[in-house]
Amino acid sequence: MDIRNPSPDLYNEDLAPAKERTWGAFSIFNVWTSDVHSLWGYYLAASLFLLCGSFLNFIIAIGLGSLIIFVLMNLIGYAGEKTGVPYPVLARASFGVWGANLAAMVRAVVACFWYGAQTAAASGAMVALLIRSDSIMAFHKNTHLLGHSGLELICYVVIWALQLLIIQRGMETVRKFQDWAGPAVWVAMLVLAVGLCVKAGGFSFDHGIPMDVLLDKTKDAGVSGEPGSFWALMAVGATWVTYFAALYLNFCDFSRYAKNKQAVKVGNLWGLPVNLIAFSLVAGITTIAAFKVYGEVLLHPEQISAKFDSWVLALIAAISFAAATLGINVVANFVSAAFDISNVFPRTISFKRGGYIAAGIALVLYPFAPWEGNAAHFVNAIGATMGPLLGIILVDFYLVAKGRVNVEALYQEHGEYRYQGGWNINALIATGVGSIFSTILPNFTSLLPPWWGTYGWFFGVAIGGATYWMLALLRPRTAAAALAAGR
Repeated sequence: MDIRNPSPDLYNEDLAPAKERTWGAFSIFNVWTSDVHSLWGYYLAASLFLLCGSFLNFIIAIGLGSLIIFVLMNLIGYAGEKTGVPYPVLARASFGVWGANLAAMVRAVVACFWYGAQTAAASGAMVALLIRSDSIMAFHKNTHLLGHSGLELICYVVIWALQLLIIQRGMETVRKFQDWAGPAVWVAMLVLAVGLCVKAGGFSFDHGIPMDVLLDKTKDAGVSGEPGSFWALMAVGATWVTYFAALYLNFCDFSRYAKNKQAVKVGNLWGLPVNLIAFSLVAGITTIAAFKVYGEVLLHPEQISAKFDSWVLALIAAISFAAATLGINVVANFVSAAFDISNVFPRTISFKRGGYIAAGIALVLYPFAPWEGNAAHFVNAIGATMGPLLGIILVDFYLVAKGRVNVEALYQEHGEYRYQGGWNINALIATGVGSIFSTILPNFTSLLPPWWGTYGWFFGVAIGGATYWMLALLRPRTAAAALAAGR
C-alpha cells in the first residue's frame, strides 16, 4: 500500500510497507535453514546434547522446544504478513512512534553482538582449514594482534567484508543467497555425519560418553542437576527456545514479503519443527560418532573437519559451514540491525547504511569477543533482554488491538500511535518491570537463584506482557490516544 503524507522522520522507502509480496513457503523455509544451519547453531545443539544424558532425551527436549518456537514465530509472522511492515515500524503500534526507537535499538544492539559471534564462528572454520599448512600454522602461533592471532584477525575481517557484499543489492539478493546457503550446509552436515559413522563402525543411539566427561563439559552451564535429569532437560528446552529470541521480534522483517498467511505457516512448519529436529538429530549423531572415533567431545564442527585426512573434504566442510553462518548473519543480524537503525534516523540512514553501522560495531567488538565462553550462558543472557519486548508486542497486537493495525498511522507523527509525545507509557513501564526480572536481577545481582537466568527470557515475556495487559485494562489505548490528540 502507498502511504499518504508520511512524517519525514518516520518514513523512508526501506521502512515503507512491502509492495512486492513474492516470497512463498520455500523462501520462508530457507529463512530458517539459513538461521539454524550455522556453526553457532551446531555448537549450541551439540552442547545441549551433553546436558540430555541420552539421545532420546535430547530429541524430546529439542522437539518440544521446537514446537514452542513454531507457535511463536507464527504469531509474529502473521503480524508481519498482515501489515507488510518491518519490526521497528510494527513496534510503533505498541510503543508509540518515538518509543519504538527504544525497542528497535535494543534489538539492534543484540544484533551487533550476534553479528560478531557468527562472524567469529565462520572465520574459525576458515582458520581450522588453513592451519593444516605448516607455514600458516607457524604464522597462526607466532603472530598476535588485538588479543587474537594474526590469522584469526585476517579471517574475521575477510568474512566480515564478504557479508557486506551480499547485502549490496537488497532483500531479493538476500533471499537468493539463503535459498542456496541453507541447503548447502545440509550436504556438509550429512557428509560429516556419514563419514564419522563409517569410521566409528556404524551408527548407534548409545552415545557412550562417560558421566564424568559429561559433568566436566557441562559444569559451567548453570544448570542444576546432572545430565539427563528433569531440570537439565528443562534447561535444554528453555535454552533452545531462547536461542531464537532475536528472530521472534524481527521475523516480520521477512514475513512481510510473504504471498499470504499460508506461505508463512507452511514455511515455518518445514523450517522450524521439522528442520530443527532433523538438524539437531544430525548434530547429536555427529557428536556421538566423533567421540567414538577421536575419543574426545568435539562441540565445534570445524574441530572435527580439521581432523580429516582429506584436504578436499575439509575444504568442502569449511566453505559450507562458513557460507551457512554468513546466511544466518545476514538473516538474523544484518537485516534486523539495518531496519532498526534506519528507523531511528530515517531521513539520513537507509537500510544499507544502517547495516554498515551494525557491521562496524561488530568489528569494534571483535577484540573484546564477548561471545566467547559457555554457549548456553551467552544465549540466555543475550536473549533475556528481548523477552519483555516480545511479550508487549504480542499482547498489544492480539489482545489489545485484536489484530487491527492502522498501517498509515504508523508513519504519522500526530496520528493514532502518538500516545504521550510519541511514547506509550504503558509499554515503557512494562518493559522496565519485565527487564528487572529477565535481565537486571539474574545477570547483575545474586538476589535470584542461579537457575533463574536460564529462564530469563520466559520471565521477561510473561512479566512484561502481563504488566502491559494490566496497564492496558487500567488505562485503555482509546483514552490514551484521545488524551494525546487533545480531545
